[in-house]
Amino acid sequence: MVRRIGLTGGIGSGKSTVAALLVAQGAVLVDTDAIARAIAQPGGIAMPAIETAFGPGVITPDGGMDRAAMRQIVFADAGAKTRLESILHPLIGAETQRQATAAGNDAIVVFDVPLLVESGRWRAIVDRVLVVDATEDTQLKRVVARSGWTPEAVRAVIAQQAPRKARRAAADAVIFNESLTLAELDTAVRGLWKHWSAASTR
Repeated sequence: MVRRIGLTGGIGSGKSTVAALLVAQGAVLVDTDAIARAIAQPGGIAMPAIETAFGPGVITPDGGMDRAAMRQIVFADAGAKTRLESILHPLIGAETQRQATAAGNDAIVVFDVPLLVESGRWRAIVDRVLVVDATEDTQLKRVVARSGWTPEAVRAVIAQQAPRKARRAAADAVIFNESLTLAELDTAVRGLWKHWSAASTR
């Protein structure tokens, strides 16, 4: 049986919705983005190292990481991006492993990893990779509508992520979430869940 599923997709693809639908089928979700946010909140374990590395300009008044300020820094400076990742990634990895272990050996665990393809290490960790895909125009429209970001900011994020072609090439299954209704998306997820939950990993 498939026990470890890696879920990824570009910003605005609908990945979080698919994650929720998988949880509704019985999966245990380990959300690496949520972990990253938690460790950089006020009192988060990453905050002392972030302040030491980047200074008070990236710290909000309540002591969390100022994401907008940090986003500007890392988009402009690849070295800053590497420094931030060197702080966050080990902490995210440790918490990811803790949550997966806590789920138990019988659980089907879905790892929601926005940069699964970019990291290069997840293929050896998961049994299957599920990619949620959409065109860049659709990604742009969705993110602008929900977040209020400028189109330029969304394009900058898309440019930092793996190309759609690379994500699709890494996938065991792709859900093309371009014009699906929620009911249609749910049907696609249910079908894949039924297939994978009965499948051998060999």
